[in-house]
Parts: sequence; structure tokens; C-alpha cells
Amino acid sequence: MKIKMLSMIMSMLSLTACASCTTTDDDPITENPAPDPTPGTETGKNGSVLVAYFSCIGTTEGIAEGIADITGASTFRIEAEEPYTAADLDYNVDCRANREQNNPKARPAIKSMPDGLDRYDVVFLGYPIWWGEAPRIISTFLESGDFKGKTIVPFCTSHSSGLGSSDRNLHSLAPDAVWIPGRRFAGNTAKTELEKWVSGLDIKFDTDSDSDMDYSKFPLSEGKNGQAPTIRLSSGYDMPVVGLGTYSLTGDVCVNSVKSAISLGFRKIDTAHMYGNEVEVGRGVRESGVPREEIFVATKLYPNQYGNPEAAIDECLRKLDLGYVDLMLLHHPGTNDVKAYKAMERYVREGKIRSIGVSCYYIKEIDEFIRQVDIKPVLVQNEVHPYYQDTDVVPYIQNLGIAVEAWYPLGGRGHQKELLNDPVLTEIAMRHGKSVAQVILRWDLQRGVVVIPGSSNPDHMKENISIFDFELTEDEMTQIAALNRNEKHDWY
Repeated sequence: MKIKMLSMIMSMLSLTACASCTTTDDDPITENPAPDPTPGTETGKNGSVLVAYFSCIGTTEGIAEGIADITGASTFRIEAEEPYTAADLDYNVDCRANREQNNPKARPAIKSMPDGLDRYDVVFLGYPIWWGEAPRIISTFLESGDFKGKTIVPFCTSHSSGLGSSDRNLHSLAPDAVWIPGRRFAGNTAKTELEKWVSGLDIKFDTDSDSDMDYSKFPLSEGKNGQAPTIRLSSGYDMPVVGLGTYSLTGDVCVNSVKSAISLGFRKIDTAHMYGNEVEVGRGVRESGVPREEIFVATKLYPNQYGNPEAAIDECLRKLDLGYVDLMLLHHPGTNDVKAYKAMERYVREGKIRSIGVSCYYIKEIDEFIRQVDIKPVLVQNEVHPYYQDTDVVPYIQNLGIAVEAWYPLGGRGHQKELLNDPVLTEIAMRHGKSVAQVILRWDLQRGVVVIPGSSNPDHMKENISIFDFELTEDEMTQIAALNRNEKHDWY
């Protein structure tokens, strides 16, 4: 994504001084603080813009989400290591907030900083006004990151006063940033007012959520055996094109399989509520010795969870115990699937889920579904293998700017033997000195279809991710295309 700065010199003018807040209506209040969400995760369409904000009672959060929606920005909630309680915000007594604001050197500890802060060109910085100033936790945030060369646009929330000196007093904490004049918003500010403000900032935001990625063609030349290349999803996150499927893996077998796969170079793991192994998958990732942010973990909600999706998502987060989910799918269409997806959208905005999609949705289903949701699915996971090639559906979904992923890429339980002994595939495999499984997986990738073959055998895992040192010819791709029987091997 590109951020185009227009009339930057005009935008760099100093803020006109506003009267500082002197009334208590802008001070902390004794309303119960908002729930403490999982911090340290940002998500959004535009990979170059970030909305970072601190919010105790939800007012600043609402404005931040509005700005993010308008600009296509990622969001990051600044969280105190020690969450603020209602008592901490009671300015009528000697509370924590009083003590911090009366001490210019106070720096409340924060839980984390945004991942990959260096990739953001523009940072919107939001906070409530406390005693005419930004809360000291904003100082902690600015001093904890490198903002050199970044454009910072502050905004505050209060009942009456303007931004005041709160902005200018922060400049010294990020002196190498370009500070653009910000403004104050009331909690009930209309989106049209936010849009008017954003449009006047002389910054053009590319909010097109579709990347330039051609989902029918993967950058396979960038991969090597033991290291699959990635594609950029429309959410702005990168995903490996080869992963480990964990269907039927349970207990210690599942834990050890995940650890083995990661040690062999896999960086994508696929699970689901229905597999009953989210706990084991999470444990395998944690015990792998590879940093969490380097592993892409996908899971799925099952239709019997769609009626109470918030509880289902919370259960998934608890079982995986990885802080966030990289990709969450609806397992297949069902009653309340739109309701469940909209709940997933809310968790995306909260940073607990990074990308969302669906499984077992075909042309009719995906067309009807997209019209009812706000965030377009980044991926559709369907049954795809040489005997069921989904020839109409795959390119249709790819042309929507959605990635396609194959479940049962090797034919599925009960059907693998026939497929892996197919004479056409066997001949092609012999020609390349590869296994039939490797030929099938390579065929998928050359069609722009992500693969997640399942296995608990390290030798097979190594084989499955060693498919980047050969290429199928056009004639071989045509031979495999001729094997299509439109033969589904599962019920949906």
C-alpha cells in the first residue's frame, strides 16, 4: 500500500494554540473501565497506516475505530501493564491517575508495542484528555518506539476542551517525527465529521483492501525446499502457501507433529474446533522454539457454534493460548453464519483475530455471503484434488481477490491410495524424480491453490514441503487437468 503525501509543507505548520483544559469534565471519571482486550496486535487493510490509541472507558476507542475504517488503517490499543481500575480514575481522591498526571516523569509500563512499527508511514495517536494533557502512558508509548520520519497525527477525546497543549508537549518525545495538527472529538462525533477532518489532512489513503496479488499465480520461485513462499492476503498479512493440516491428530501425537513440522520449516498450521486439538496445536507452537509471530495459525468455527459466536471465539483463543489467531474461518455454511462472521469482524477490530474467511463456500454461497458482511473473506478453503478440481469455482474466487486453499489435497482419507497410485501421476512423478504426493501439491501451487496436507510422519512432512526444486510443464498440467472427475470425497 502506498501513502501519498500532498502539500506536506502546509501540513507541517505548527498547531494554533488552543486553551488548555482546566475543567474536570475532561478528567478521568469513575465509570467502569472497558474490558482489557488482548494487546500487542494490530490489524487492518492499509499496511502503511496505524491508529494507536489509549482508551479507558471506550470513548477514544470509538473514534479510533472510525478513523481506521475511513483510512483503511491498522489499529493498536495501547495497554497498561497494570490495567486502570475505576478507583484509579477517581479524580476526587488521591488516585493513580492524579499521581501520574502530577508527575511529568511518570511513565506507566505498557504491555507491548505494535509488531513491525517500522512498516507504518503514518500514525494516528489517540488519547483522552486528563488535566489538559495526554495521559502519561502516551509518553511511554512514544519513548518506546522509533518514530523517525513517520507522520504523527494526534487526536483526543474530551467533553468540551480542545487538543490544547497536549499535542505540542508530546513533540519532544518523538522529535524526528513529522507532527501534523490534530484535533479533539466528542464521543458521539458523527462519521461524516471524521471523514471531513481526515480529507483535510493532505494525506491520501489507499483504502482498497485488495492487494496487487494475483491469487492464480504464486511467487513459487521465491520458495525453496523447507521454506514455502508467502502470499499477501487482502487483510495485509502474509501467509505461507504450504501448511500442515492437523485433522485426526490428537494428544501428544498432535503436539509432536506440530513441533516436527515447524522444525522442518513449516510456518502455517491449520486446525479447527471440530478437530478437538486446538489445545495441542497451541502447545506445539509454544514449545517449537520459534517465535509466535513467525507461525501462521488458522482455525475454524463449526456451525453448531454460530449461535453464540463470541463464546466460541473466546474458547478458541483460550484453547490455543497464542494471544491471537492469524486466520479464522467458518467451517461451512450454516444457520447464523453471517452472525458468526460479524462477530469475527468485531474480534478483528479488537486485534484478537488478524484475518477471516470461510470454508466450503462455492459461487452461489460466496456471492450471497459477501453482500451481507463488512470484511471480505481473505480465503476460501474448499475440497480440491486432481479428481475434484473445482475448475469453475477456483478461478471465480481468485478473481474476487480471495485466496483459495485445498482441503483433502491428496484425496482424503479412504481415497488417497487410489489417487497416489494413479498411472498418469505416477509417470509424471517418475519423470521428475519426485513422489506422486509432491506432484499433486506442486500442481495445486501452480494453479494458485494453497495446500495444507496432513501428516504425523516427519518423513512425509519433509516431502510435502520439498516441492520448490522442480516445475510441472504445461503439458503435464494439462494431463493432470484431464484427470478431473468432479468426484467429491466428502459431504460438503
